[in-house]
Amino acid sequence: MSTAGAPDTPDGVGGNRAADLAGRDRTAHLAGRDRTAHLADGNRAGGNSAASEAVRRPHTGRRRNEAARDAILDVTFDLLHTGSVGDLTIDAIAEAAGVGRQTIYRWWPSKGAVVADAMARQARVIVPPRDSGVFAVDLTDFLVDSFTGLDDSRTVRALRQLASAAQHDEHAAGVLADFTAQRRAALRALLERGRDQRGLSPDADLDMLVDMAYGVLWYRLLVGHAPLDETAAHSLAACLIAAGGIREPQDNAR
Repeated sequence: MSTAGAPDTPDGVGGNRAADLAGRDRTAHLAGRDRTAHLADGNRAGGNSAASEAVRRPHTGRRRNEAARDAILDVTFDLLHTGSVGDLTIDAIAEAAGVGRQTIYRWWPSKGAVVADAMARQARVIVPPRDSGVFAVDLTDFLVDSFTGLDDSRTVRALRQLASAAQHDEHAAGVLADFTAQRRAALRALLERGRDQRGLSPDADLDMLVDMAYGVLWYRLLVGHAPLDETAAHSLAACLIAAGGIREPQDNAR
């Protein structure tokens, strides 16, 4: 017999319905969490993909800058062959290179500095490093390259004008000094190798030998009293080897 106010269904049925609803709520909650996690993973994957793409994407800015710098030096060297350093202007260089004035001033403080750097770059092309293992051959080839690179009268004129500009343009003088230091270092390294190979005396004054070599080059270049040709290069190489060479001890006179 049922009591008054008692439910029409047994107590367990109502409890099961509540439990079922609670379970459905938990399932929906977990599904929502799964969707959230999936979206987060997707975002992270997208971020990683973007980061990977950024790593794979080549940095073209540096290449563009190097190309613009090379173009400026190339046209500067070419313009030196058609005019004088005094007539050359930053505007003319910029127009020929297809860049703005500000691009040139980003790398060089003055016109003279651009000119000196263009000449230094050309010299490194004309006189590449040499190491054949035979000192006398390497020294001779170094000097032959240096001298025959001045066969072009336009290049000779440009170098003379550059030397003149360095007298009143402190920036050009500074870059010219850097350039000559680089060329001196290249020749000195060759002479050091010759000393190691016993082609020169262990106590040879290498700095003096470098001065002798470039002294001949610049003196003949600026004064023009004698040629800078292959014959002169061979003669100078022989003189440098003789000046710094190993001397056999002489027997004492009795």
